[in-house]
Amino acid sequence: MEKQAVKIIECPRDAMQGIKTFIPTSKKVEYIQQLLQVGFDTIDFGSFVSPKAIPQLKDTAEVLTQLNLSETKSKLLAIVANKRGAEDAAAFEQIDYLGYPFSISETFQQRNTNASIEESMHRVEQIQNLCLKANKQLIIYISMAFGNPYGDSYHEDIVAEWLAKLANLDVKTFALSDTIGVAKKEIIAKLFNLLIPAYPQLEIGAHFHTTPESWKEKIETAFEYGCRRFDGAIKGFGGCPMASDELTGNMPTEHMVAYFSEHYKTAVVDNEQFDKAILLASKVFPM
Repeated sequence: MEKQAVKIIECPRDAMQGIKTFIPTSKKVEYIQQLLQVGFDTIDFGSFVSPKAIPQLKDTAEVLTQLNLSETKSKLLAIVANKRGAEDAAAFEQIDYLGYPFSISETFQQRNTNASIEESMHRVEQIQNLCLKANKQLIIYISMAFGNPYGDSYHEDIVAEWLAKLANLDVKTFALSDTIGVAKKEIIAKLFNLLIPAYPQLEIGAHFHTTPESWKEKIETAFEYGCRRFDGAIKGFGGCPMASDELTGNMPTEHMVAYFSEHYKTAVVDNEQFDKAILLASKVFPM
């Protein structure tokens, strides 16, 4: 495997968003600044959504203005849920990517963005138009891509159907999101084996949530079937507060770094700076 064949997207935004105790802005800045030194492809650093919905991230704009981006190659990604949020995010030159959570579960789309799937398609069109005008790239997170807990219809063909519709809007990057950590080896294999050969022009990544016992088979299977873009959060902190009352943690980044370094003989990050980030995380997040 060649160096940089794997992209790791570090997601402090996802790690922080469900924490009820407010993390001071200065701590967020310090932590994200350290993450920028590690060598991740992208930092999913914040969101421009209603502070009532996600009060933890109400200071995203303030955090952004305090970051020093002069000595990093990492790009910044912000999550948005509607046109207004996209307009706010697009106004910042420092932001490279806008991410929109598009669920194939009607129930979760309503819970997460207060919109139906049909309304969300309209929002994606609006956000994509804004991105093209502002020289940003839109990343679509296909939420509940591996199943849902609500009894909504699910099949890998449903994922493929919506991805095709979204790709028709000239969206180039997708992350299949295991929002509640239910992805099994078989469905991971089916999805990536179905989608990656069918869309060689697209980047189709994995945003896994996981239990401590299942992280390895998720990464191993997705990689085997062509995935080269992986989201994670140090120590597996976080989870989606809109999905359920109990959060299923993110994919621990340190597991991915160790796995790829061991199996594919490549340094995906600066290990010294990564160790510093892991130490700092223990001071930022309530243990």
